[in-house]
Amino acid sequence: MPGHKVLKASTDRTRSSTNEPPFFRGLLIFLALLFIGIFLIMPLTAVFLQAFEKGAIAYFAAIRETETLAAVRLTLLTAAIVVPLNLLFGVLAAWAISKFQFFGKNILITFIDLPFAVSPVIAGLIFVILFGLHGALGPWLTANNIRVIFAVPGIVLATIFITVPFVARELIPLMQEQGTEEEEAALVLGAGGWKTFFRVTLPNIKWGLIYGVILCSARAIGEFGAVSVVSGHIRGKTLTLPLQVEILYNEYNFSAAFAVASLLTLMALAAMAAKNFVEWKSGRQQ
Repeated sequence: MPGHKVLKASTDRTRSSTNEPPFFRGLLIFLALLFIGIFLIMPLTAVFLQAFEKGAIAYFAAIRETETLAAVRLTLLTAAIVVPLNLLFGVLAAWAISKFQFFGKNILITFIDLPFAVSPVIAGLIFVILFGLHGALGPWLTANNIRVIFAVPGIVLATIFITVPFVARELIPLMQEQGTEEEEAALVLGAGGWKTFFRVTLPNIKWGLIYGVILCSARAIGEFGAVSVVSGHIRGKTLTLPLQVEILYNEYNFSAAFAVASLLTLMALAAMAAKNFVEWKSGRQQ
C-alpha cells in the first residue's frame, strides 16, 4: 500500500540518519568531552587547587575573615529578598499572560525579556541615574536621609532587574501549554479564583516553579556587573561575594580570592545539582 511504503521510507531515513558509523559517533563524543574538559572542568578544578594551595588551614582562615563573612551575609540577604519577589511577580505575570487576553500583552512579555538584552553594567547605571546623588530622585532621597545607591537597597534593586525573567520565562510556556480547561472546569464546579490556583494551577506548575527559583537564586548570588556599579565597594557593608573576590584578587591576595571564589563555585554546583534533580523528578512524573 502507498501509505505503508511512505511509512517504511520514512523509517529507513530515520534509521540512516541516526545510525552513524561508530567512529563518527565516538569522534563527536570525544570532541564534546574535550570541549567540556578544557573550558569547564579544568577552570573549575583550577579554582579549588588555587584555593587550597596554602593548605586547608589558610583556606578556612580566608573564609572566616570578617569581610568575607559580611559578603556572605549580604549575598544571602540579597537572594532572600530578590527570589521571593521575583517568584511572586513571575507567577502573577505568567498567570496573566497564559490565561488571559488583554491589551499590552506582547509589551509585557517584551519588558520581561528586556534584562536578557541589557548589559548588567547598563542596568546598574540606570539605578545610579534614578537614585544617585545627582539623579532624578537623588535630592529628595538625600533630603529624607534615604540611601539607595552605595547601600543594600541599590544592590537589591539592581539584582531584581537582572533576575526578573527567570521565574516568569520558565512558567509562561509551561502554563500556555497546559491551557485553561482545568481552571475553567474548577470554576464551573464552584471553586473560587484562589482555590483554583492552589488546587489546580499550582500543582501543574510546581516543578517549573522550582526550576525557575533555582535559576533565579543562582543568578542573584553570582551577579557582578550591576551590583558592582551600585554598591560603591564599601568593605564589610556593600561587598557581595563576587565583589569580594574582585577586591582580594586586585590586592594580589590570590589564595583568599580563590577561597572565596570556591564558595561561589560550590553554590553554583549545588544549584546545578538541584536543577538536575528537578528535571529528573519532573520527568518521572510526566
